[in-house]
Amino acid sequence: MRALVARAAGAPPRVEEIVLPAPGPAQVRVAIRAAGVCHSDLSMVNGTLAPTYPLVLGHEAAGVVLAVGAEVDRVRVGDHVVLNWAPPCRQCWFCARGEPWLCAATGAPSLPSGSTDADGTPLHVTLGLGALAEEVVVAANAVIPVPAELPFEAAALLGCAVLTGIGAVRRTAGVVPGEAVAVIGLGGVGLSVVAAARAAGADPVIAVDLSEAKRDLAIAAGATDFLLSDDTLNRSVRTRTGGRGVDHSFECVGRAATIRLAWRATRRGGQVTVVGMGGKDDVVELGALDIFHSARILRSSVYGSSDPDRDLPELARAVLDGSIALGPLISDRTTLDEAPAALDRMARGEGARSVILF
Repeated sequence: MRALVARAAGAPPRVEEIVLPAPGPAQVRVAIRAAGVCHSDLSMVNGTLAPTYPLVLGHEAAGVVLAVGAEVDRVRVGDHVVLNWAPPCRQCWFCARGEPWLCAATGAPSLPSGSTDADGTPLHVTLGLGALAEEVVVAANAVIPVPAELPFEAAALLGCAVLTGIGAVRRTAGVVPGEAVAVIGLGGVGLSVVAAARAAGADPVIAVDLSEAKRDLAIAAGATDFLLSDDTLNRSVRTRTGGRGVDHSFECVGRAATIRLAWRATRRGGQVTVVGMGGKDDVVELGALDIFHSARILRSSVYGSSDPDRDLPELARAVLDGSIALGPLISDRTTLDEAPAALDRMARGEGARSVILF
């Protein structure tokens, strides 16, 4: 079977033939039907997240169960499932206190998979999944059943971009009607934040990006305003918020520079939520007096502070009943052979989410 493999940091990934093991106890084999190309995949390719190579890319996907190992009663052959890149163990200290998104057993950028390339070289997989592949073998707790009528491309996005973005608004920040929101960075996650903020009754919802091409995408997702990220951003945001700044800003890029932009755009006593995953050496500097005087809250949102087993089926129902529209998030649909080009477009800041269809 074929998969997208990165051989070294900075080296262009290539579609290669790989060999999967049979599912062992508590594992399932899934035929991938749709997979999103996420910014975290780009961070694997360029080495920002320091994975182990060679590495099968991909972690946002949906498909059909082909086989199950012993001890698996969570799913059956033929079930439609979404892959979960952070399946909680349900036993550690964080899980026991109701914070499964901080589970001590998850979070490694890459894990051994038991699969090999055509020459027998062992492969690691992105976030335990390696989902930019025709098939995967994953832990049973890393699959979540969804209704068969849910389109695969929508199901795939629920597994990362949508769950992360909507969770950041609903569960991490707790946005309420009438609050002002700014969203910096309009990829798939950022546009999900925009849509969730608008659905929560925020007003205004100010979408911010470096590219003018993101304007129509932002408005379609629910933004009331679109601003280019430049030296006038802080002033422009305050003009739209009575001079105060927004109640909530969401940084969806993962860079120190944009975190500082989000900080400055937020009112005194407001909240800055960092959704983007950045590099360990990209240091955010804030003045001690500024921190004290502004009384702002700075926090991150890991996987939308969500419990995927609970929240993802709820989002699937919302997509099916029309209360969540994912169309604005998908900028193009393509094939596995074109996945490297989709990563290049993402690196240039073009489009929203590319979806690979199998």
